[in-house]
Amino acid sequence: MFGWSAEKTEVLTELADGLVTLYPHGRITMAVDGGPGVPVGEFADDLATLLRYRGHTVFRAHLDDFHAPAQRRHLRGRYSAEGYLDFSFDESLLRRVLVEPFRLGGSTGFQLAGFDLARNQPYEARWVTAPEDAILIVDGSVLLLPSLRGLWHGSVWLDAPQNSDAAEAISLAPVSYAPVAVPEVSAGVRRNAEANTLYRERVLPGQTAQSAIDISDPAHPRRVLSDFC
Repeated sequence: MFGWSAEKTEVLTELADGLVTLYPHGRITMAVDGGPGVPVGEFADDLATLLRYRGHTVFRAHLDDFHAPAQRRHLRGRYSAEGYLDFSFDESLLRRVLVEPFRLGGSTGFQLAGFDLARNQPYEARWVTAPEDAILIVDGSVLLLPSLRGLWHGSVWLDAPQNSDAAEAISLAPVSYAPVAVPEVSAGVRRNAEANTLYRERVLPGQTAQSAIDISDPAHPRRVLSDFC
C-alpha cells in the first residue's frame, strides 16, 4: 500500500501496534534515535504515515531544530566530540516549547521547531495545538541521553553494523551546518563519529531504547535483541 518492503511494513506495524496498545489515549511522545548518517528522519516519517493512515493525529519534530546557539555549542571547540554531546542541543528549549506543553494537553500551544541552525537564531514562534489524543514523534541523534530519556513514552534506536554499507556512508555523510571548506567538513564528520562512539559508550542506546532496529539496509530493516545479559 505504501510501497514498503514486507520487512519494513512488519517493523513499522509492530512499533505502531506496541505504542498504541500501551497508550491508547492521551498525548504520546515517541523518540527515533540513531547515529550520524542513519536515516532517522525518513524512518520517523514512515512511522508517522502508518499511524496517520490508522486514524491517529501525529506531529513530527526534529532534534536538529532545537540546537543551542553557536556560542554555547562551541564551548569546548567546534570539533569537540564531548562538546557535541554536552552542548549542541538546547534541552531546556526542547522541553519548554515542545514536549512539556504537548504533554499538558488541553488547548496549550507548542512549537515544533525552536532554533534555526543555519541562521544561528531562534525561529519565529509558531504555536500549534493538538486534540486530546495525539502522538508526537521526534527524530534525532542523542534523544536517549539520561537527561532526555524521561520525555518519551516510546523509543527506537536505529543502528547499522560497522560492516554495512550504511555504516560506511556515515563516514561520508555531510554535516548539517552551512556549507564550509572541505577540511572543515572532514573535521565535522570526524567529530560526529567520535561523538557517536562516546554516546554509545555512555548511553548504550541499543539496550536503553525500547526497540532496536538493524537498518543496515534501510529498505529492509529488522528488529534485533538489545539485551546482552
